[in-house]
Amino acid sequence: MLKAMSTYVYVRERLHPGLLDGLVRGGAEAIEIFAARGHLDYANRKQHVVEIANWFRTSGIPLNSVHSPMYLDYDWERRTPPINITDGEKRKRVEAMDEIKRAIEIAEQIPFRFLVQHLGVGGEDFNDKKLDAAMTCVEHLRAFAKPLGVTILLENIPNDMSTPERLLEFLNVTHFPDVGICFDFGHAHLMSSVEEAFALLKKHVRSTHVHDNKKDVDAHLWPGQGNIDWQQAMELLKTAPHVPPLLMEIEGHEKADIPRDMSAAYRRLEAS
Repeated sequence: MLKAMSTYVYVRERLHPGLLDGLVRGGAEAIEIFAARGHLDYANRKQHVVEIANWFRTSGIPLNSVHSPMYLDYDWERRTPPINITDGEKRKRVEAMDEIKRAIEIAEQIPFRFLVQHLGVGGEDFNDKKLDAAMTCVEHLRAFAKPLGVTILLENIPNDMSTPERLLEFLNVTHFPDVGICFDFGHAHLMSSVEEAFALLKKHVRSTHVHDNKKDVDAHLWPGQGNIDWQQAMELLKTAPHVPPLLMEIEGHEKADIPRDMSAAYRRLEAS
């Protein structure tokens, strides 16, 4: 199973080749870039994106996916304003899609397979108007991404728009054959259970977010630091028709030895 890592672990820092080299030392065979402007200035296509594109070109490491931007602010700690394709105001949805398309355009310089997209924000409630908005926006983003070789993946996140049941309904109603799922183990554990969520979404899973928690908060811990049953989780993952990468999305901490912790986590998962 391909070992992959999200740059979310360094989201508070400007992404540079040294950080990516560290992820490879930790065992990453593929990368997901977390599209936050202060981390990767994806709109700065003549400087920052070129710098990162050169690293991918020379390293031979593939960019598996890009996580769609969640906030417009360059300061990750402020986390405002949110980018939300289910917003009640059409103007804000259009602004959200414009920003997401800027991130998708990374593919012109760094080819990647998947864009991981949220439906709504954390805690978002469900209603039919939001569902209609999400369908329209995903259809638009899908059409924009396809010529660039990018497939949209919807992520199960802790809100009423993105439960496994609602995501499955979304895929069944829209009939978008190329839209898939990024299965987030930590979120599944918080919302119901990994086993229950995976059973519903299994045939649509194309990528993953692997992290742990104690079923209380979305902590993005290293596997084994929470109470997810990783032996069961790994067995479930191997049953997916399209075996996805084992892609860790971890909350980074100052002074942590990320490559060392990555290596230990991969060994733990592979032994499960």
